[in-house]
Amino acid sequence: MPKFTLPVRLALLIAGTTLPLIAFAVGIAFYNYQQDRNDATRRVLETVRSMRLVLDAEVQRMTGGLQVLALTDALSTGDFNGFRRMSAGFLEQYGKDGVVLVSDRKGRLVFSSMTEDTASLPTRNNVEIVEKVFASKTPQYSDLFLGAFKQRQVVTVEVPVLRDGKVIYDLCFSPPVDMFQNLIEKQRPDEQWTVSLLDAKGIVIARAPNPAENVGKRATPSLYNEMFRKGEASLPTVSLDGVALNAAYTRSKLTGWTVAAGVAESSLVAPLWRNIAVTSLIGGVLLLTGLAFAVRMAATIARGEMLHDLLIEELNHRVKNTLALMQAIAVQTFRSASKTERTKFEGRLGALAEAHNLLSQEKWQGSDLKEVIERATQPFLLSSPGRIRMAGPSVPLSPRLAVVLSMIVHEMATNAAKYGALSNETGTVTLDWELTADTPKPRLRLIWTESGGPPVTAPVQRGFGSRLIERSARDQLGGEATVDFLPRGVVYTIVCTLDEAR
Repeated sequence: MPKFTLPVRLALLIAGTTLPLIAFAVGIAFYNYQQDRNDATRRVLETVRSMRLVLDAEVQRMTGGLQVLALTDALSTGDFNGFRRMSAGFLEQYGKDGVVLVSDRKGRLVFSSMTEDTASLPTRNNVEIVEKVFASKTPQYSDLFLGAFKQRQVVTVEVPVLRDGKVIYDLCFSPPVDMFQNLIEKQRPDEQWTVSLLDAKGIVIARAPNPAENVGKRATPSLYNEMFRKGEASLPTVSLDGVALNAAYTRSKLTGWTVAAGVAESSLVAPLWRNIAVTSLIGGVLLLTGLAFAVRMAATIARGEMLHDLLIEELNHRVKNTLALMQAIAVQTFRSASKTERTKFEGRLGALAEAHNLLSQEKWQGSDLKEVIERATQPFLLSSPGRIRMAGPSVPLSPRLAVVLSMIVHEMATNAAKYGALSNETGTVTLDWELTADTPKPRLRLIWTESGGPPVTAPVQRGFGSRLIERSARDQLGGEATVDFLPRGVVYTIVCTLDEAR
């Protein structure tokens, strides 16, 4: 896995903490949008229900007034002059555009509030509803059609005129269409809403906005198809003006007419995009601020690390100078000693220097046991690599343990190269280690096993190398070292307590 630089790691840390917060805030905004959308759907449905109740109340008032007129003696006896005065009082409630008509079973008009010339009255344009009144003996409510007198689109309320339980006339009232338009506009919550009143065939009777362009048109296909499946529903649709709506409708059981309303989707989505934009802007500012802070902190830390590395290099340089001085002193001191003795001492200094180099590379943070062993045994494997086989878990060592174990392994390898398995062409060494956790601090157990070397005999007296191994394990590692001179080869066992690698 590639190692990222410090500025990149800090930038990833800032981004990893800021971006989830931005995503969470956007999620909250979307959740609020969904809640607002659900609230809008309920509000639209409640609005059309309220409008239907107002419409039904108004139509019932008309129907009640007509039924009172139908009970007058003047109408039942055919006194149309007397009935004209009575109908005039009824029409005063609705203005001059209202028309009262009376027709027989065939749809022939026998009375019109618009003229006293009964001889020239035309036949009703909507004969079907007249037949329904005579057949059902109940009030009927027409769809939108072209009126015979007004010559424009109208709707009518029709009630039967009874005599001795039989229908003798159809009493019709054509209210001003503007009355329904005014009702729609008063009930419309605001300009973002589209409200329509449709007849039982889905034709627009009144509408806001743009009534002049849309009255007489059929509802859009999505609304038209749905309104004949259910009496009431909410649905997304597109208005006759091409505006996407979150809509609802409800059908009147009294008239069969439908009230539909919808709020523009844009008015619902706009707050969502506004909230997302504000959230993204604030999040972006915070992210950029955090990244700028991360870059500044990275520069500060980098300067500190540079100074730390410089001090480590200076310390390493001075220690190497000290070791070189010790080597020069040793050469002068051991001038009369044999070459073998000088080589031993220089090898020990070299092992100490290698351990120091390894720690310097790791900035004195400690090293892994396997790497320490490989450094210490490398000079002995130049001509025949692979003769030392190592097996064991990863063990981090403190600087102190790394130096001492490096010296111990060097001594064991030196002895093996001089007297043991590494002194011929066929010998091998197996180096195993394990950790035990049966004490407060973990303990390391390291076993050096030689085989294939010259025959082994126990020495009469121990040399400096053996004493160095035993004393280092006891005095510096707080453990112990044992040496077994077995016929097949020497076995060293080192046991010590581990420090925390720092």
